[in-house]
Amino acid sequence: MSRVRGLLLSLLPCLVLVTSPAGAQSPGAFVNWEHPHVHPLELTPDGTRLLAVNTADNRLLVFSVASGTPVLTASIPVGLDPVSVRARSNTEAWVVNHVSDSVSIVDLTTLNVKTTVPTDDEPADVIFAGSPQRAFISCSQVNRVLVVDTANPLAAPTRLALQGEEPRALAVNAAGTQVYVAFFESGNRSTVLGGGNAMGGGGFPPNVVSSSVGPYGGVNPPPNSGSAFNPPRKSGNPAPPPVALIVKKNAGGQWMDDNSRDWTSVVSGSNAAASGRRPGWDLPDRDVAIINASTLAVTYASGLMNLDMALAVHPGGHVVVVGTDAVNEVRFEPNINGRFLRVLAASFDPALPSVVSRFDLNPHLTYTTGTVPQATRQLALGDPRGLAWNADGSRVYITGMGSNNVAVMNDSGGRITQVMVGEGPTGVVISGTRLYVLNKFAASVSVVDTVSNTEVARVPFFDPSPGAIKVGRRHLYDTHKGSGLGHVSCASCHIDGRLDRLAWDLGDPAGDMKAVTGQNLGMNIPGLNTGFQPWHSMKGPMTTQTLQDIIGKEPLHWRGDRAGIEEFNGAFLSLQGDDTQLTVIEMQQFEDFLATLTYAPNPFRNIDNTLPTSLPLPGHVTTGRFGTAGLPLPNGNAVNGLNMYRPPRLLDSGAFACSTCHTLPTGLGADVRWTGSQFIPVSAGPSGERHTGLVSVDGFTNVTMKISQLRNLYEKVGMDFTQTSNIAGFGFSHDGSVDSIARFITEPVFTLQSNQEVADMVAFMLAFSGSDLPKGTATTVLEPPGPDSKDTHAAVGRQVTLTTASPTPAQVSTLSTFLALADSGKVGLVVKGNQGGIARGATYMGGGMFQTDRALETVAASLLQTLAVAGSELTYTVVPKGSEVRIGIDRDLDGALDRDELDRGTRPDDATSR
Repeated sequence: MSRVRGLLLSLLPCLVLVTSPAGAQSPGAFVNWEHPHVHPLELTPDGTRLLAVNTADNRLLVFSVASGTPVLTASIPVGLDPVSVRARSNTEAWVVNHVSDSVSIVDLTTLNVKTTVPTDDEPADVIFAGSPQRAFISCSQVNRVLVVDTANPLAAPTRLALQGEEPRALAVNAAGTQVYVAFFESGNRSTVLGGGNAMGGGGFPPNVVSSSVGPYGGVNPPPNSGSAFNPPRKSGNPAPPPVALIVKKNAGGQWMDDNSRDWTSVVSGSNAAASGRRPGWDLPDRDVAIINASTLAVTYASGLMNLDMALAVHPGGHVVVVGTDAVNEVRFEPNINGRFLRVLAASFDPALPSVVSRFDLNPHLTYTTGTVPQATRQLALGDPRGLAWNADGSRVYITGMGSNNVAVMNDSGGRITQVMVGEGPTGVVISGTRLYVLNKFAASVSVVDTVSNTEVARVPFFDPSPGAIKVGRRHLYDTHKGSGLGHVSCASCHIDGRLDRLAWDLGDPAGDMKAVTGQNLGMNIPGLNTGFQPWHSMKGPMTTQTLQDIIGKEPLHWRGDRAGIEEFNGAFLSLQGDDTQLTVIEMQQFEDFLATLTYAPNPFRNIDNTLPTSLPLPGHVTTGRFGTAGLPLPNGNAVNGLNMYRPPRLLDSGAFACSTCHTLPTGLGADVRWTGSQFIPVSAGPSGERHTGLVSVDGFTNVTMKISQLRNLYEKVGMDFTQTSNIAGFGFSHDGSVDSIARFITEPVFTLQSNQEVADMVAFMLAFSGSDLPKGTATTVLEPPGPDSKDTHAAVGRQVTLTTASPTPAQVSTLSTFLALADSGKVGLVVKGNQGGIARGATYMGGGMFQTDRALETVAASLLQTLAVAGSELTYTVVPKGSEVRIGIDRDLDGALDRDELDRGTRPDDATSR
C-alpha cells in the first residue's frame, strides 16, 4: 500500500474522523445482528495458544497461555460475525463467519487470512474428520453440512442435506470416524391442532378442536383440569373464543394434550384428515445427526430436548448435549409461571442412539413453585452454550450464558459446584488445571482454577458495541436477575432475540378483558375500520415472535394488545416468576437495546438486493387448490410475486391488495390513518410508542389482530401437512396452525390463479426482507406508506481473498460488483491483509480510491488488487454502509487511524489512547 500516496484533505468530508469526539459512533457504524456463539474458543493442539472469536469486532484473537493467564498476541480480521473457531494444526485455524457465509482459513504464522471458503447460508461450526481429512461445516439456515477437502478447500464441496432444523454445533469422536451435528431448533414433539379458523368455506386448517371427533366432543376451548379450567374462568367475562390447541407426542407415540386427552386419531391416525394432515403424519424430533466420516451416511438420535445448544464427546465415547426443553403443551400463564422450561443435558451412545439419558442441570430445583429465594436462584444454570470434559471424563464444565456462571458436574449429572465468571459465558476449553471461558457479553476471557473451582483471572478484550447494547442486553438474557428460579429469562423463548419455533398458550381464564381503545383500527380504511372486539384473556396458542426491529413498530404481540414494551414488564412476575419488575431506567435500557436488533441479509435476494426471478423452491409443494397436492412447486419469480402483491392486483377477495394491510417494506400495518383523501401520521403515545394498524378481518376467532410483519417467514418453514415426515410442529399465522407459505396464500380468500402464481408469491415471501421494496403513498387508499425496515443489504458479508498479483477473472468480476455496490452508496467495502510484514487495512471511499489506515495514504482500487502475494493475501469484505471506517481503518473511531496509532505506539482498540 505504501507504493501509492496521496493527500487526505480531499477525503476528509467523507471520513468525518478527526473532528469526531473520541469513541463516537455515527449511525450505522455498528450493526447488531445478535448472532450466537457456537464454538468460539479453542486451544491449539500443542496447548500454547488460545483462539477466541471476537464477534463484535469481526476478528480472531490469539492469546499466549504459556503462563496460564492469556496474553493477547494477535488480533486478526476475518469475516462478519465470526461464531466458531477450530485449530486444524498449530499453524492453521478455521473461523466460521455467520453473516459472511464463509470460513476464513487463518495462517497462525503470518497471522493473516490465507483463504476464504464460501459456504451456504448461515454457517455455524466446523470440525475435521475422516481419512483423508475433510472439513465438515454446518450451515444452519439451509439445514446442510458441507464436506470440504482440507487440501483443496476451494474445490466444490459435497452437500449433505439433513432432516432437522438449524444444524449448528459439531463434534467428532476420538477416532475421527463420526461427526455429530446438533439441531438447534429440533423441536420437542409438540404441534398444534386448528380450532380458531373463522374463514369458513374451505379455510385452512380445519377446526378439529371444535369437531365431535375429538375427545371433548367439540367443546372449545376444552378444559385443562378434568372437566374444569385451572385457574377458574373469571365471572362476568364473555365466553372465550374457540382456539387452537397444542398437543405433544409421548413416549408411547400418542398425541396428548395437557389434560391427558388423546388426539392421536386426528393427528396421525385414521381421522388425520380432520386436522388437515395425512394418516401417518409425524414429527420425528431429530436432535443429533450422526455422520459417517467416510461414507457420509447419516443416522439420527432423537428425543433429547427442544433446543440443542452445544455438544461434546465424553472420553468414554458417548455424546453429551446441553440445552433447554420447553413445557409449552401446558396451558395458561399461571400454571407455568417461572417453570416453563428445563435446562438439560442428554447423553447417548452413538452405537445405540435410540437410548437416551436426560439430566436436569439444576437438580436443586423442584419446580413445585415458580419463585425461590435469591440465594437459591444464584445456584441455577441458565441458557447453556458450551461444555468441556476433563481428560478422564470425571468432570464436565458447562457455561450458562444467561446465568453468568460455569456449572461443574460429575459424569452422572450431579452438580459439584458453580463458578461465577464474566457476563455471557459461551465457549469453554480445559488445559490441565486451567479452564478458559469466553464471556461474550463482557468481552473477556475468564481463567478458572479447576482444583479450587474459582476464577483466578479475567482478561478483557476490545468490544466496539455501543453502550446501549452493553447496558441493556442483560435484561434479555440474565436468568438470575429476571426470574423466580434463576434459570429462565426473556431469551429462553426469544432465543438470541429471535424464535424458539414453538407456540405457547399464555392466556389466563381468570384474567381481565382489554379494550381496544386508542388503537389504530384498520388505518381507518373503509372496509377495514369496523368489527373490532375487545381482547379476551383466553387467547389460545401464539407462536414466539422475533424481537428484531420491534421498537418503533408498536403495538406489540400478535394481537397488538401491548401498547409498548413497557406493558411486558409484568411478565417478569407473571411468567418468569420474579418478585420485581424492571425499574423505569432498566426498562429504557432494555428498550434501547432491543432497538439495535437488526435483520441479517436475506439469503434469497440477489447480491444487489434485487428480487430473484427464477428461485428454486425445494421443500415447497402444491396444496391441492390447483390440482394434486404435495407436488414440488416450480421455480418462482419474486418480481411477479411483488406485482401480484400490490395494486392494481387485489388478491384479497378482489377488494384489497396484499399491500393494503401488509404494507411495504415490512409487511406491518401503517402508522397512519385515512382521512378520506389522504393518510396522516398517528401521534405517538405517552411512552413514544407508535400505532401500526390492526385489523378485524384476519379470518380467525381472535378478531382484533395486529397486522404482522413478513421479513422472517423463511425462518418458519418446516411443517407441511401434505408430507408425513416434518421437521417443525408449528408453521404460520399467529398460532402456527397454517402449515406452509403455499397453504397460507392459497386460502380461499386469496384469488391466485395457478400453481405458478403460487410459486411466484412464495418466492416473494421468502425474499421479503424489507429494504429496496417500494413504499405506498399518502394519497393511495389501497397502498398506505408503511414504516421503514431495519434490515441488511443482501451483499453485506460477501468476501473474496486475493492470493496473487493476478486475480482470476471470477475474482475480478466479484471485485467489480463489490465496487459498483459501494459506489451506489448501498454498502461499504473494506480490505484487510498483510503488506510489508505488517497488518494493514483500507476502506473504499468511492471514485476508485481506497483510504488506507495511514491518514496520508490512499491507493487506487486497480492497484490494490495487484498487491497480494502468498503470505500477504488481501481479503475484501462488503460491510454495512456506515460501518466501513470502523471496520476498515479506525477500530475505536477515535479519529486516529489504526496503522498511524501502531506506528507511534498507541492502541487502535482504545479510544483514550491516540
